[in-house]
Amino acid sequence: MNLKQLEFSRRTIAVAAALIGTVSLVIGAHAALNMRAIDAAKAVTTEQITGSIGQSSRLALVIGNGHYPDANAPLTQSINDARALSSSLRKNGFDVDMVEDATKDDMVRAVGRLKSRIKRDSVVMLFFGGYGVQAGRESYMLPVDAVIWKESDVRRHGISIDGVLDMMKEQGAKAKLVVVDASRRNPYERRFRSYSHGLAPISASDNALILTSASPGKVVDDGKGEHSVLVSEFLNNLSKQGSAESVFNKTRLAISRASEGDQVPTVSSSLLEDVHFGEAGG
Repeated sequence: MNLKQLEFSRRTIAVAAALIGTVSLVIGAHAALNMRAIDAAKAVTTEQITGSIGQSSRLALVIGNGHYPDANAPLTQSINDARALSSSLRKNGFDVDMVEDATKDDMVRAVGRLKSRIKRDSVVMLFFGGYGVQAGRESYMLPVDAVIWKESDVRRHGISIDGVLDMMKEQGAKAKLVVVDASRRNPYERRFRSYSHGLAPISASDNALILTSASPGKVVDDGKGEHSVLVSEFLNNLSKQGSAESVFNKTRLAISRASEGDQVPTVSSSLLEDVHFGEAGG
């Protein structure tokens, strides 16, 4: 190899080395940009997750049971009530799980779904419209497939309202709101009682607010409107928003006055939190 050829080879090697260095720098810069993008994405995701955890969650389980095979006629109001209340609660910032004509399995699964979603800062609401029966000083929500011939069947086939409240407490819910529209004359109690006992008092212990359509032990007849008297007044007051206690109490007073004392809903409260309806409420 002569001197010119050797010089040319050295130049070729130098150019190749420079090219390799440039490519390496480009690859390195691209990799660094990718890592920064990944890190930024992780930061955004973490921030979103942290933000969602930090925000107070609002959960509602709404059950409307209307078609009971043992009843002479369907409770059409219960279905209408559940649908209208679900829509109103969603407008008030609640994540609503609505179940219609629920069997025992349906209700157990719905309560299980609610349990899995409750956080320490959750405001949780339960609504039940349908038939309810008290047994052993507890009130039970009856599924549409309930087979009841004696009082022990109520505990076997029904879902205890107090049991659902206990579950909310165990999960650490910040506040518990319960509306029960089930103080009806039902087709079951006449099989083992001379008269309907209505619902038992529902304990409002540990940061709970409870509204039932009648006083303990009392029953009321359904009106002829699209919605039950209780839910009609409740929706009217809910649309005006305000504190939960105010909405519940105004509903009770409106029904009591309109019925001239024939129907007196019960409100029980042990709320320690200032819960408001409306998306900006707490």
